[in-house]
Amino acid sequence: MAVLLVGTFDTKGEEYAYVRDLVTAAGQEVVLLDTGVRGEPAPEGAPALVPDVAAAEVAEAGGTSLARLRSDGDRGAALRTMAAGAARIAARLHRDGRVSGVLALGGSGGSSVAAAAMRALPVGLPKLLVSTMAAGDVSPYVGERDVTVMYSVVDIAGLNSISRRILGNAAAAIAAMAAAYDARAAGRERPRIAATMFGVTTPAVDAARARLEELGYEVLVFHATGSGGRAMEALIADGYFAGVLDLTTTELADELVGGVLSAGPARLTAAGAAGVPQVVSLGAVDMVNFGPMETVPERFRDRRLLVHNPTVTLMRTTAGECAAIGRELGTKLAAATGPVALFVPRGGVSAVDVEGGPFHDPDADAACFAAALAAVAGGDVQVVESEDDINQPRFAVAAADRLHELIQKGAA
Repeated sequence: MAVLLVGTFDTKGEEYAYVRDLVTAAGQEVVLLDTGVRGEPAPEGAPALVPDVAAAEVAEAGGTSLARLRSDGDRGAALRTMAAGAARIAARLHRDGRVSGVLALGGSGGSSVAAAAMRALPVGLPKLLVSTMAAGDVSPYVGERDVTVMYSVVDIAGLNSISRRILGNAAAAIAAMAAAYDARAAGRERPRIAATMFGVTTPAVDAARARLEELGYEVLVFHATGSGGRAMEALIADGYFAGVLDLTTTELADELVGGVLSAGPARLTAAGAAGVPQVVSLGAVDMVNFGPMETVPERFRDRRLLVHNPTVTLMRTTAGECAAIGRELGTKLAAATGPVALFVPRGGVSAVDVEGGPFHDPDADAACFAAALAAVAGGDVQVVESEDDINQPRFAVAAADRLHELIQKGAA
């Protein structure tokens, strides 16, 4: 296994040669992937850099030729092409078992290309981007991946007393992370379960997690805040999980009604598409999320609102909205290619939806349940109905046990 160095060797050959030598001195092999389009690697006067993957191969993987990119002279198109090609090649190198970490150095353009390659690699594999852009908003580079971003302080334009220290730190960091990654990969890992949680479903997820850990699983909990749901869906698509315990599907409510914590239209689709066993419930679909009270849209001001904390205001979903949420959830489950169980907590879908709670609304819940059950009727979705609320330990443990059963049947 090796550290993948991704960058524009035509303009930053000296800097890449420097970190290459430091990484190899630390005991790691190196694979060099060139994304430069201006000229040949290592211009005159710079240390020799012979890429393992040449820029021409990257351009072809991106859908065109290096000669065409140079003749067109369109920098934006060149960056998009090299980003797409670098992502495909990085993913292929990982599938071939050649990559245990990736390091890149760049300004805005080089960072965007290298970050695309990093986002094509699975969570857990070390990714370090040294960038001139790291002191600002790095979300376009990171996405939903675990990209570590280090500010270069000075421009990446030659070596000097500051850049040598920063690039030296980066080389030492990626070498150590890659070594740790290799060591973990050599050990035995427990099968992983993805679980979703909100504050109002925490008791359920805690009880289910404890049960699944007793059964030998590692449980990774995702906060259902939009970004958490997107991250989980991406990891499921990457094949990271043996099963999914999706007790908290509240992000569907924000997507359908217009809250601030939507995970997008692809929420609740990755496990079904990949055939991953899943147990799903309706946790916290009684609410849509907004920021502080003054940020709630005017059209919702006369609705049932609850100040959860100074930065979060919850709005109770209506019977009509709940029916739409249930229908959406059931339709997605019915389309799944793998084993699915739907757990229906008729006693309440959140800690504030129980009898006496501020969001208790049996009619709205009933509309959600009826729509979900109608959408899965006649298909292969297993349905488990309970008079418990979602946070009753026996409900959560039953959901965990059913997921274990689905996984074991699939492995038999």
